[in-house]
Amino acid sequence: MTERPAPRPPLDPARLAAPLGWRVELLDATPSTNAYVAERARAGEEPGLVVVTEHQTAGRGRLDRAWETPARSSLTFSVLLRPDVAPTSWPWLPLLTGYAVQAALADRLPDIALKWPNDVLVDAASGPGRKVCGILVERIEAERGPMAVVGVGINVDQTLDELPVALATSVALETGEPVERTGLLGQVLGSLHGLLGLLDDTEALRRAYADVCVTLGRTVDVHLPGDVVRRGEALDIDATGALVVGTGDGTFTVAAGDVVHVRPA
Repeated sequence: MTERPAPRPPLDPARLAAPLGWRVELLDATPSTNAYVAERARAGEEPGLVVVTEHQTAGRGRLDRAWETPARSSLTFSVLLRPDVAPTSWPWLPLLTGYAVQAALADRLPDIALKWPNDVLVDAASGPGRKVCGILVERIEAERGPMAVVGVGINVDQTLDELPVALATSVALETGEPVERTGLLGQVLGSLHGLLGLLDDTEALRRAYADVCVTLGRTVDVHLPGDVVRRGEALDIDATGALVVGTGDGTFTVAAGDVVHVRPA
């Protein structure tokens, strides 16, 4: 019989250190923080809104994959931004978000790394790794111009039985210690807020991202629309944030697609 986890404490808004200019709202439950924030954006909400939920009941990941976690076991939030950068820099926002999460968790998880374009993994240097965080960024056409909804889901306190897939993990499982979610949320928000300036220098962002991206140098299967799969070696991140993949026939770039790390033979 599986032992039930101890009651999990709620987030404490009174102790949350929110970045300057950002407004944090806490919901007990919502189907999707991204959908909620997108609706607020279309209704005229200003950038800087952060919505955190204790229980997301119908979340979506990349490629419309379902994503749900037990109440109070994760950090699930969305941030509304209006990046004041050229349109060519917008595709960097998911990568920057992953880099910010990686930087915020690196002191707890020394082997944390990034899988292109926006998964955060641990123990992925040679194997497939275990996913601790997923990111979904959506562009919203609002009355005063385009905005970005940056959705982040971090597995914080799940037990092994509570994780949705075999290759997932949580911060608590990796550290073997309880995790105080309020402090961790403030740390992640501060990292994202502090690193947004890298959108003005995407070459510096490209170098920083590449340094902690375990996709580079790996054999990958790239799943493209139409059930097309192309295998090659992940060589680089180009100036637009796309993945450069080398094959026997040359190279190709992937701006969007599902990339799978191929296990070494």
